[in-house]
This record gives sequence, C-alpha cells and structure tokens, in this order.
Amino acid sequence: MAETFGWAFSGPARLAALVLGYLLGSIPFGIILTRLSGGPDLRTIGSGNIGATNVLRTGNKKLAALTLIGDMLKGTAAVLVAGWLLGGKSAALAAGLGAFLGHLFPVWLRFKGGKGVATFLGILIGLKWSIALIFAAVWLSIAYLTKYSSLSALIASLLTPLLFWFWIRDAQAAGLMAILALLLWFMHRENIARLLSGREGKIGQKG
Repeated sequence: MAETFGWAFSGPARLAALVLGYLLGSIPFGIILTRLSGGPDLRTIGSGNIGATNVLRTGNKKLAALTLIGDMLKGTAAVLVAGWLLGGKSAALAAGLGAFLGHLFPVWLRFKGGKGVATFLGILIGLKWSIALIFAAVWLSIAYLTKYSSLSALIASLLTPLLFWFWIRDAQAAGLMAILALLLWFMHRENIARLLSGREGKIGQKG
C-alpha cells in the first residue's frame, strides 16, 4: 500500500512536480475564454461550473470545444513536463494529482473551480493514451444514450482505476486514478442528487 501512494509527497522533486501541476491545473480556461469573447461570467450561468459543459450552455460551441481542449491539455502537460524535468513516473503522478487539485481548487478563484472531467482525461492521455481512449469511448457512449454529461463522467471515471489495476497492472497509477475518481465523484455530489431526482440538466441545455 505504501508503494501505491508513496509517490505523492515524498522527495523534493515530487513536491516540485505537485506544485507545477497545481499551477498548470489552476488555469481557468473557461472563464478566460468566455471573458475574452465578451461573454458573461461563467460562474453566473447554468451550473456555475467553469468547465466546457457549462460553456456549452452559453450557446457557443467553439468556446466550449476550446475550453475542453485547454482543460484537458493542462493535465497532459503537467504529467509530461514533470516526468521529463523532475524524475520520471513518480514526478508525473505527483504532477497529475497537482493538476487535478489545481483545477478543482484554483487559488485565483478562491479555491472554487471545476469538476475535473476534462483534466482527468488529460492526465490519462499523459499517463496511458490507450486508457484515455477507453475513457473517452465510455463517456461518449453514455452521453449519446442519456444526454447526461455528469453520468457519463461518473461511470467512465469509476472504470479507470480498475483498468490500471487489472489490465495495465500498474498499482501506482491505479492509486492515483482512484484518488482522482473519488474527488471527481465528490465534486459531482450535487449532480448525483439531481440525477436521482430527475432534475439534472442535459448536454446542450442552455442555462
């Protein structure tokens, strides 16, 4: 168990990777892009979330796509840059955790960030692109069938650590993705309540 989670905070290089990941992850692309386009403060519409799904509720599909790409690639960049500069796999994992925490709790927005789905996928791309493809396929399938972005993310994230554990046989990466999945589910707690009550907004529904 110590080997599974011990990469996160031990050693100066891993701490540096964690900080690097946090700073990259805390860039709020949704807010930056909507403001540059002259749109409203993203936190005042729809769910109040800063991610691509809420940007889509403004009716601007292009900005939603750019937000998705930005939030995704900041997770990928954190993993790859930290792995290259700060010590391989353990640094990459620590940076992935930092990027996810940065997106969820950005210091620039008083620690009120997004729910992490795109950044979760970006971290997967940096760690194992084949599992990222499975995540995306599961998300798209559930979204197509139900039109619920939140449900798609919940199911896909639940599958991810299992794939790392049983298919890739990578206990450390499985440990990271289990942590991220738990955080993602926690951030979606209100969505879960709305799903259960039938009040959850669907993809493309304007706020």
